[in-house]
Amino acid sequence: MAGRNPAEAGRPCIVKLVWTRPASIDRKEIRKYIAQDNPAAAMTLDELFSERAGRLTDHPGLGRPGRVAGTRELVAHQNYILVYDVTGDLVRVLRILHAARKSNHTELL
Repeated sequence: MAGRNPAEAGRPCIVKLVWTRPASIDRKEIRKYIAQDNPAAAMTLDELFSERAGRLTDHPGLGRPGRVAGTRELVAHQNYILVYDVTGDLVRVLRILHAARKSNHTELL
């Protein structure tokens, strides 16, 4: 193929990252909660979520297999896990969960 970078041969081509409504709500609630005490830390954490999720477009297998079949989990921060799935050329961030939360996650997805 002319014009294609040989280093990209065989690499999955993820073209779109989508934050689902539940994940967007989680993100907003986390930012709001942290901002009560430290607005700068809230923005820094939110930027970290964006940066870590953005890596998934080039490396969709970056996270570990999820606790719910068909999902993966990426530790975005010591306290927060991005739960996502990959379908074709789409990475969907499904939820952002607190790492200390004791649940099997099925009721959350």
